[in-house]
Amino acid sequence: MELDRLIGPLVIRHRVWILLAALLVVAVCGSGTRLLVINNDMRVFFSDENPQLAALKALEAIYTRDDNVFFVLEPAGHNVFTRATLSAIEDLTAKAWSMPYSSRVDSITNFQYSRAREDDLVVADLIENAAAMSDIELLQTKRLALSEPLLVNRLVSASGHVTGVNATIIVPGKSHEEVDEVTAFARDLVAQFEERHPHIKIHLAGGVIADAVFGEAAERDAVTLVPIMFVVLTVLIGLLLRSLTGTIATVLVILSAVLTGMGLAGWLGIQLTAASVAAPVIILTLAVADSVHLLETVFQQMRMGETKNAAIVESVRVNLRAVFLTSVTTMIGFLSMNLSDAPPLRDLGNIVAMGVMAALFFSMLLLPALVSVMPLKVAAQTSATERAPCDRWADLVLDHSNLVFWFALGVVLVIGAGTFRNELNDDFIKYFGKRFEIRQASDFMEQNLTGFNVIDYSLEAGSPGGINKPEYLQTVEAFAAWYRDQPKIAHVSALTDIVKRLNRNMNSDDSSFYQIPDSQELAAQYLLLYEMSLPFGLDLTNQINIDKSSSRLSVLLRDVTAKEIRETDARARAWLRANAAPEMFTHGTGLSVIWAHISARNIRNMLFASVLALALISVLLAVALRSWKLGIISLVPNLAPALMAFGLWGLLVGQVGLALSVIISMTLGIVVDDTVHFLSRYLRARRERGMLPPEAIRRTFNTVGTAMWITTVALVAGFLVLATSPYKMSADMGVMSAMTIAFALLLDFLLLPTLLLKIDRITTRASGPAPA
Repeated sequence: MELDRLIGPLVIRHRVWILLAALLVVAVCGSGTRLLVINNDMRVFFSDENPQLAALKALEAIYTRDDNVFFVLEPAGHNVFTRATLSAIEDLTAKAWSMPYSSRVDSITNFQYSRAREDDLVVADLIENAAAMSDIELLQTKRLALSEPLLVNRLVSASGHVTGVNATIIVPGKSHEEVDEVTAFARDLVAQFEERHPHIKIHLAGGVIADAVFGEAAERDAVTLVPIMFVVLTVLIGLLLRSLTGTIATVLVILSAVLTGMGLAGWLGIQLTAASVAAPVIILTLAVADSVHLLETVFQQMRMGETKNAAIVESVRVNLRAVFLTSVTTMIGFLSMNLSDAPPLRDLGNIVAMGVMAALFFSMLLLPALVSVMPLKVAAQTSATERAPCDRWADLVLDHSNLVFWFALGVVLVIGAGTFRNELNDDFIKYFGKRFEIRQASDFMEQNLTGFNVIDYSLEAGSPGGINKPEYLQTVEAFAAWYRDQPKIAHVSALTDIVKRLNRNMNSDDSSFYQIPDSQELAAQYLLLYEMSLPFGLDLTNQINIDKSSSRLSVLLRDVTAKEIRETDARARAWLRANAAPEMFTHGTGLSVIWAHISARNIRNMLFASVLALALISVLLAVALRSWKLGIISLVPNLAPALMAFGLWGLLVGQVGLALSVIISMTLGIVVDDTVHFLSRYLRARRERGMLPPEAIRRTFNTVGTAMWITTVALVAGFLVLATSPYKMSADMGVMSAMTIAFALLLDFLLLPTLLLKIDRITTRASGPAPA
């Protein structure tokens, strides 16, 4: 006896044991959910093989890791240089030193300004005891601050209306709670500060805050989207199936699949992030399809007069192969995400793959057992000649098959052409919706003070002490000047700004000496004298290495996309090749650079993954359906939906980032589902009933058409719930997946049946009439 004929009777006969076994599996696997933790480190998106991450780690090993909390202060009078505001900045600067893991605090008040006093170099805070400053001292301080290259557009705006206090944070990295600890302290500090200084509003930005909000975004999605999705699916299933028993059974199946998939993730030590936290929503959505197909067949059989148990047995028989195939193809699609360059996307694929296979197990065993023991009433068909709901659609497709085929093909080509309007681009900070504080603060900071994105360069001098060589310093100065002329550059920080000021100081503050010293010895003496005068925590270790063989040049960029960052760094490398000594050549690095490259590299990886998955799926379908012809035909309705979705995205948005780079792999297995069910029922009609292609297509629409559109509605609704996430990565995946799945149903209802008719006609003309 074939397996599909064996499973149904086995489930009916041992339904109680199956229910107990399913309960045990859910309990054991689901208990792993208690082990799930949310990782709030944005660097989790970068794999160990990422070359840009390796470059960043190398730079941080030489200098320091610049995780930070950045307080952007907006005084009510739009003037930073008042006694009240400067006193408040002194207060915040002092208190920021007490933040957990704080290693350095920079502001305009504690900026180490050097000046000449007789024959001595005096280094001191730019502003001390602001409350006692006279009006003349305030004006003089404003003039000095707004003429200092190391401050303007970094810690104070060019007009002096906004300022910033930057706290450098070095967390030990032993716990994800460290970031939350710093963030909680910073938020409490802001609340206390604004209460003491109501005329100043603080916008809280910086890398540590972004990490914290990254984790909060994951937690918020988990807490809000899963319950919303559960309610939406329950209502939809109830409305579409119009069966209380069917609704309850389906809800229990999808809950079991989610608990099993997420529990297994916990047991395997997979951590949740703002990307992988979408897994339960996707599992909830995908688990519906198998149950709907099985229940729809049960309802059809009972309408035709079969008993409930006989209908269950027949439903398992006709659906087992298709459901198994759709589950395996969906699993292949999500497992192909393991070729992604971003570990959280790999985790998402693996978690969903486990949930999908759990859904297969529960829909083919638990669901029939549940329906068998629960009361189920289905109204019998009132007339033998009663038209099935999809008959009219079948009439349209069959009566106008040629027109429908060319119309569907034309729609695919026209919409798909928009794919060429897409460009590989991204903007990391815009992953956070405008309701997030980090997005609001970063937008304000970029509009009023400085840039959020950073490119760092470690410029080698070639020998210990080499950074003091005039030719090296001249090259660094020229590189900094070139960068300042580039578009969207907010600030460039270079060692030469300090060296030029020191040269001026040591020549009686004569402005004509604001230049690079003529000799290496002078530069070395000036720098040593300056370093010896700096207080603890404000030294130059974040700008020069220990043996003074390299220095760091940092560039802050304002309102840039990933593409613009890549292009800017490429131009900078070209400048270094043409104008600097060979040892000075380097690539720009930093988190912004890594984010800029990851989406482009991920697209390339995932295109290969999609081709591999498509090949595996096509071979699997050809073998399972015992028809290489149908395996090849399935490529069209399986590839075209993604082409159309990317085409429509190109027409409406035009930018493809990290989130969308996995869409083809993610949806490939999903869009195959309806194709598999359609082809499976079509072949049954042809092989078991000897029907001609038009009759087989009509019967396929009648037997599986309703289930196809019900599952599509559920899938689209589920992914649209994901699209409501304020985290852009999840939202974009939701929108694009919903579009792809909707297009897949359209093509399975229009293009696939007419393509089958055309292929049959071509085959018939080539080989003669087929035997009945």
